[in-house]
Amino acid sequence: MKLQVKTSLPTLWGKFEMHAFSDSTDELMPHLALVRDFDPEKPCLVRLHSECLTGDLLGSTRCDCGDQLRASLELIGEKGGVLLYLRQEGRGIGLINKMKAYNIQDDQGLNTIDANVHLGFEPDQRTYEIAVEMLQYFGIKKVKLLTNNPEKLDFLKKAGIKEIERLPIKAIVRKENREYLKAKRDLMGHFPDLA
Repeated sequence: MKLQVKTSLPTLWGKFEMHAFSDSTDELMPHLALVRDFDPEKPCLVRLHSECLTGDLLGSTRCDCGDQLRASLELIGEKGGVLLYLRQEGRGIGLINKMKAYNIQDDQGLNTIDANVHLGFEPDQRTYEIAVEMLQYFGIKKVKLLTNNPEKLDFLKKAGIKEIERLPIKAIVRKENREYLKAKRDLMGHFPDLA
């Protein structure tokens, strides 16, 4: 993993410094870090956010990804911290396969997990080694992790980050994403608040 470039990025949530990291195999699709006013000696507000083109950019209501991204940027914009934008579309299966999974969900009534398995994938193929490397680059050893996903917590603990506090992100529940959120909660152990 190598830092390729960094630049200033003014946003709706304040001015961030954006860093692009990649390895030699994929320099055109870098992982990104959006950084704002943090002290690496203190617990740092961190969001590990996997790319979701449909939710993040296009405003899809099938998932809560875009909502989580915007809520995280708003909070980090206010309090400082780091958002790591990881290129792991569709829980690691890529955009085309994610679209195929959408079709299976619509045509066969399968949930998000069973649709991925139907396509020959694990329910969640993401990994977070690059996120750990990026946190190490910034010297972050204590984390306040914005997540509803227990796997992210477990991965960071196993990677040696000793001090981790989980901060939940409240899901915006809509008729289009209610079953998706229930599947993440009931089948993957996520912690969304569906009230």
